[in-house]
Amino acid sequence: MSALPRPDIGFVPTPADAAAAMLKLAELTAADVVYDLGCGDGRLLIQAALDYGVQGVGIDVDPTLLEAARANARLAGVDYRLEFIQGNLFESDLRDATVVLIYLLPHLNLRLRSRLQTQLRSGSRIVSHMFDMGDWPPHLTLRLEPSEEDSVIYLWRVP
Repeated sequence: MSALPRPDIGFVPTPADAAAAMLKLAELTAADVVYDLGCGDGRLLIQAALDYGVQGVGIDVDPTLLEAARANARLAGVDYRLEFIQGNLFESDLRDATVVLIYLLPHLNLRLRSRLQTQLRSGSRIVSHMFDMGDWPPHLTLRLEPSEEDSVIYLWRVP
């Protein structure tokens, strides 16, 4: 029996004000397919489905968090719009995404960057809470002050 993959980062929930800002900055519509990489308990995707009517996919390595995400989506009445997958986000197929949400550490963003740039279609949006992608300049940077933690939100559009 193989061991479960270990997370590269511990679960830290996105603060509510930052989550709302991320979803707004992404300019979501009901036509979007949103991927949340390292989705944790699913709160960001659930909010996107409730507020914007999106379809979504959450990817995480932690089966306990994924069960919580599925239960939370059921309770919110949006489970039919969302899928939660246990997997390695660095090996996941992202080609169906029109928007990708991330709250990862800087070295993980950098590791993910080429996959995002090669798999996402032109016009797709990437929104990151707190951390940039090195020398790939964002299209927009939003600082939330005051906020729960003086959050910074970054938006990139795939050329």
